[in-house]
Amino acid sequence: MLARKPLLSLLLLALVLLASGWWLARDWAGGFDLAALGGRLTEFFPPDVSHEHLLAVGKASWETLVLSVWGSALALIGAAALALPASGAYGLAAKLPARAILNFLRAVPDLLWAAIAVLAAGIGPLAGVIALALHTTGVLGRLYAETLENAAPEPAQALRMAGANRLLAFCYGTLPVVAGQWIAYALYRWEVNIRIAAVMGFVGAGGLGQMLYMTLSLFQMKQAASVILATLLLAWLAESFSARLRRGLQLA
Repeated sequence: MLARKPLLSLLLLALVLLASGWWLARDWAGGFDLAALGGRLTEFFPPDVSHEHLLAVGKASWETLVLSVWGSALALIGAAALALPASGAYGLAAKLPARAILNFLRAVPDLLWAAIAVLAAGIGPLAGVIALALHTTGVLGRLYAETLENAAPEPAQALRMAGANRLLAFCYGTLPVVAGQWIAYALYRWEVNIRIAAVMGFVGAGGLGQMLYMTLSLFQMKQAASVILATLLLAWLAESFSARLRRGLQLA
């Protein structure tokens, strides 16, 4: 009986994949035109590299970088603050609400947070910072709480037995054990937030995404191509910097 359950699950998954594939194939057969797509792609070349446009792209790139850095930094603080009670360090009474907050922040998609933040703070980079900070707090907080749960308790217990309070035991006993993982997770999420920040502009959160939305809306394809290239370059630079920093800190 137990052996049948995985088989039934795999069979159900296969049926879902076949049904969804049939539905997609029916939709593509009626409206997908490869030749028209190729014609559209040619409109993006050559990218606009005029001085005025490049200055605007540079400003939008800076906004995107600021969004990702401040959103990640605020999330790092919020995640660290919630991870300790979420790990059970203060008992079940503190663990359950902390876990619920982290689950809620993580469950709401980042673009939905961006749309809500735009309504609250208006169009611009501030809305993007708020949205990134809220969603990333949920993601990092859950990861940080799990690292605390899996960390060796002996150093903190030794400090507690020596008379240190709970905060000092955490700072000098547990934090050095998990600090490497915390930094690695934060750097990875910053890389992800660079890409997310570039998309959040579609809902008015500033940066390259907002510029890309405006150029595409006006059918300025050559200008849009420059924005896309700037987004790819910014993501590559962020990933390279993060990898170099992890190697320097011996985290990777």
